[in-house]
Formats: sequence, C-alpha cells, structure tokens
Amino acid sequence: MPDGETRTVQVAGSIHDVPAADWDACAGADNPFLSHAFFAALEDSGSASAETGWLARHLVITGPDGRAAGCAPLYLKSHSYGEYVFDWGWAEAFQRAGGRYYPKLQAAVPFTPVTGRRLLTRPDAPTGTAEALAAATVELARKLGVSSLHVTFNTEAEVGHFARLGFLPRIGQQYHWRNEGYGSFEDFLAKLSSRKRKAVRRERAEAAGHGVRIRTLAGGDVEPRHWDAFYRFYLDTVERKWAHAYLSRAFFTRLGATMAERVVMILAETEAGEPVGGALNLRGDDALYGRYWGSEADYKFLHFEACYYRAIDFAIAHGLSRVEAGAQGAHKVQRGYLPVATHSAHWIAEPGFRKAVARFLDSERPAVAAEIEALAAGSPFRRDGC
Repeated sequence: MPDGETRTVQVAGSIHDVPAADWDACAGADNPFLSHAFFAALEDSGSASAETGWLARHLVITGPDGRAAGCAPLYLKSHSYGEYVFDWGWAEAFQRAGGRYYPKLQAAVPFTPVTGRRLLTRPDAPTGTAEALAAATVELARKLGVSSLHVTFNTEAEVGHFARLGFLPRIGQQYHWRNEGYGSFEDFLAKLSSRKRKAVRRERAEAAGHGVRIRTLAGGDVEPRHWDAFYRFYLDTVERKWAHAYLSRAFFTRLGATMAERVVMILAETEAGEPVGGALNLRGDDALYGRYWGSEADYKFLHFEACYYRAIDFAIAHGLSRVEAGAQGAHKVQRGYLPVATHSAHWIAEPGFRKAVARFLDSERPAVAAEIEALAAGSPFRRDGC
C-alpha cells in the first residue's frame, strides 16, 4: 500500500516478519507489553495464532529513508475473546440483522488489557507517520472486507488520530495506584484515613499469619519450577471463573527466557518451600503492571497482599510512578488503587450499524464517567487530616 513516494505500508503475517530492532525502535522500551519479545512469546507459544482466532496482520510503515518508521499490532479475529473491551452485544445485534460480524480487525495486545500506544512510531519518524499508520489500518479493514476495526486500550493522545478517520470513541475504566513520592509503605498509609490505615494493616497481618512466606522474585530468580507452579495457579483461576485458558505453558517458558528482566513474581510458599499462590507482574520503565494471580487454597487476604500491597512495596522501592492493576474489582479502591478512564476506538463499516453503535456509545459514555466519579468519591485517602 504505497503512500505517494515517501512511505510504504506492509502487512506482516507474523511478528517475526518484522525485525525485532525495527519494531522495538518504534515501540520504545517503557512498556514491556509492546515489545517484540512479548508478541513473539504470544505467537511462538501458539497462544495468539490463526488456530486460536488471532491471525497476525501487523502493519509496518517505512519512511523515505527505508527504515521502519511505525508499526501497529493488528490481528484478524474470528471471535471476541481475550479483549476486555466487550462487543458481544454488537456482534449479536449485527448478526441478528443479517450481517456478518466476524472476522474483524483488532489493534491490541492479545489477552492483555494494558494501556499504551497502538500507533508505534520511531521518535525521529517523519511528521505525519502516526496519522498515516492510523489511515493504513482503515485501508486494510476495507481491503479485507471486515465488519469493523477495534483499537483497544490506546492512549488518550491517539484518540484524535482515530476520530478524524471516523472511529467512534469509547471509554472504560481501570484501577491504578499512583506513587506520590512515598519513601515507604508507611508513608503511603499515612495518606489514608485512620480507618482505612487500620484495615490495610489488619489485612497484611492476616495474610502473613497463614504459615506461608511471601517472596518477591525478579529476573533470574524465577526458576522453571516457579513457572510450573504459577501455571497451575493460572489454570486454577481460569477454572474458578469458568473462563478459557488463553495462555499456554509454553508462553510462560518463553516469557521467562526472553523477558526475565521484566518479570516480577510475588510467590507464597509453605515453610517447606512449596509454592501455594502467586501473582505475576511485568515491570516497565516507570510502572508495574499486575497481570495474573492464582492460589491452590483460600488464604484470607493473600490475594490483596500478593497483588496489591506487595506491588506497592515494589513500586516504592524501585521508584516507579504507578501500578496498573487492570480492570474489574471496585475493592481495589479501598487499597489505594483509584479508577482511571481508559480509551478505545471503533470503526464500523456499515453506515446503519455505525449509527446504532454511536447511539449506544453516546449513552454509555456519561454513565461510565459517572461511575468513575462515584468510585473516586469513595477514595480511602484522607481529606480532613486524620
């Protein structure tokens, strides 16, 4: 797909069709989920593949100097699983009206509701590269004849690029903890109301009283046996939630082999050293991203300790500005994780269906904003100095 004489856009059927150095030069180093290595772990392990309904159609735009100036992680989807911005109702309505909703295009990190850029551009890319990349996603959607194109968990800064191309904006919410320059966990607690401080201290004490030790393993400290145990925890959580195990054991092996420096695992063990629960995080340059949790028994408050409090400990100790704990779970607010708006953008090919989706989003948007405001009003942070 040429763009005059200055740019060429190519479609890559695998992340390995794009040299890692080129992709990472566009993605940057701050967000591990946008790295070539993370997409390779998903695709090489078979977790994101044609067989699982995630057929890679990544876009690469080459500048006038012949180098990759921008990339977009893109997949042709045959379902709506593993996305976390739900469009099941749209699919059902379109199909009831005689339309064919699948396949669709998805600009996203598979199975990962992490915020970040979806228009990955090299810092010195020619002016207009992001706009050209956004336009190329629509051109590909039209060429493939898909019903729709969805860009999920993109940055607020990218909203304008997509809106100018006719995408419909949507907001959601997640829960993030912000580091206000705390020197210790106690400094953080000091900012909470007295009642909330006592509640957090009680939860941490009870989590430590189950006869298990909790360790934070980073990088090379995570051994194959730890990955074996964690995969068991992951499967247990999936089973409890009646969900689908999107990630294969091979994915975690690959993650440990190629991204060890980004891995932060909170592991709960018996006194004999047998793992019984754990939380998996990936570390960015300025954030810790909480992703998966599981345990083999119901230890009261261990989930809060491993997923939330230990993540705060780590962020403070390493000077990270935030912890992203993902979507769902208003209980996170009382642990200091406040609601923030997330963004997605949706291009709908059929005009009548686009109008129907636009009406829905126009009514949904203020409702989501009101919910964020209401949740934030329940913040545990003190307001009156006590």
